[in-house]
Amino acid sequence: MAMTLTSRAFVHEDDIPERHTCDDADVSPPLTFGDVPKTAGSLALVCDDPDAPAGVWDHFVLYNLSPATPGLPEGLHSAERYPDGSLSGRNSWGRYGYGGPCPPRGVHRYYFTLYALDAMLDLAPGATKAELLRAAKGHILASATLMGRYRRKGR
Repeated sequence: MAMTLTSRAFVHEDDIPERHTCDDADVSPPLTFGDVPKTAGSLALVCDDPDAPAGVWDHFVLYNLSPATPGLPEGLHSAERYPDGSLSGRNSWGRYGYGGPCPPRGVHRYYFTLYALDAMLDLAPGATKAELLRAAKGHILASATLMGRYRRKGR
């Protein structure tokens, strides 16, 4: 069975609620992880926008989550390190934690991708998505993607 990534806030390829964007509370959506491989040593999560004018924009980078983690709550606070040992990377704003959709114009797609890895990654807090993916190369057992769309009102 394939690994899954879902949210009770929106379904795959549907609109992301304003609550999870810069136009409102800008809190991370709740996420649920399913069918993680039993051999996984850790999980990593990234969220990015490939439609950004300057190129792919990274909104969320999180790694070294326990493979037993059932998901993430809504509004995960920003931190370098979390009590469960997971680590936060830096998004394209250079900040830790989640930065929600905030497209300057038009509809943008936001891809939340969950990776099951065969090991914990030897990365300090603050790694970029590029550094995370480099470290994960050769260690990815499975992945799952949840895509949502967002367009700011009047733009």
